[in-house]
Amino acid sequence: MPPPSPILIATPLEAELVGRIAAAAPGAEVLFDATLLPATRYPSDHRGPPDWRRDAASEARWRGLLGRATVLYGVPRDTAAGLAAALPHAPLLRWVQATSAGAGEQVRGANLAPEVLTRVAFTSAAGVHGGMLAEFVFGGILALRKDFRRLETVRAERAWPHFASGELAGSTIAIVGLGSIGLTVARIARGFEMRVLGVTRTGAPHTAADEVYSTGRIGDAFATADAVVVTLPGTAATSSLVDGAALARLRPDAIFCNVGRGTVVDQHALTQALQRGAIAGAVLDVFDPEPLPADDPLWTLENVVFSPHTMALSVHENERIVDLFCDNLGRFARGERLRNRIDTSEFY
Repeated sequence: MPPPSPILIATPLEAELVGRIAAAAPGAEVLFDATLLPATRYPSDHRGPPDWRRDAASEARWRGLLGRATVLYGVPRDTAAGLAAALPHAPLLRWVQATSAGAGEQVRGANLAPEVLTRVAFTSAAGVHGGMLAEFVFGGILALRKDFRRLETVRAERAWPHFASGELAGSTIAIVGLGSIGLTVARIARGFEMRVLGVTRTGAPHTAADEVYSTGRIGDAFATADAVVVTLPGTAATSSLVDGAALARLRPDAIFCNVGRGTVVDQHALTQALQRGAIAGAVLDVFDPEPLPADDPLWTLENVVFSPHTMALSVHENERIVDLFCDNLGRFARGERLRNRIDTSEFY
């Protein structure tokens, strides 16, 4: 079967990677005009400056390319609004490869017509960001367990105290969600000689974990964990899954990590637990809402390792997404199921 054509590159991308896409789909027309896309602010930026706009002539050219496209690489401006604005001008479109692991939220937020959701397949970049997020998780856990803030104070004061710190070996980590991120966290945890618990919808046994709990028993998993890592996407089914009751089961020396979505966690209950020392600390890349309001106490709590939802980003991200896309191009041409296809009923 011939490859899908034309393929429109709808997000900033290095010329070398555009060439890789063309090589993976010989005979396909690849449409790419960097002047119609925003400038990048950092490597693998898919959104560009917030105030960037096309002029009238450029917008007409852009819509002309959309009108010809069968496939989009990238969600325009990497937002639900960009997707909603583009698709009415793309009547031939059959597939959108997003650059975000949580692209289901973008598809849901675009409020697309049922006909569009039936005609167009949407795939996410799930699996691309697991390594970066797992590194952040363990960097944060180590910073808290080894008390790096105290070490910085010692250095600033030129003091020489001795004190004991915690360790990861022999401790227990509970991973909520054994998808691509969760499995990467589990693999690294094994390297630290940690006991691994999983929390999944069904609680079915999994080779990555020593024991698996269903989401209905999430509090039981929390009660035995030295560290908890939430990796779940934001869906109707996961909203506030980690509630105050679950957080109350954590021990005072436990560390809570969230690299999934902020909506999964009762953030108010988490903040209160951190403020009163009911848990040792938190490692957070995601929040609810985002951006986090300037007066939110999570900005300044000393027992929080904080990232403004940026720890999934990597200088190698575009390469990995293109590799995924090229594999999916072959699947699309052969009529096979696409990797990471988004379920447009649950938007995950």
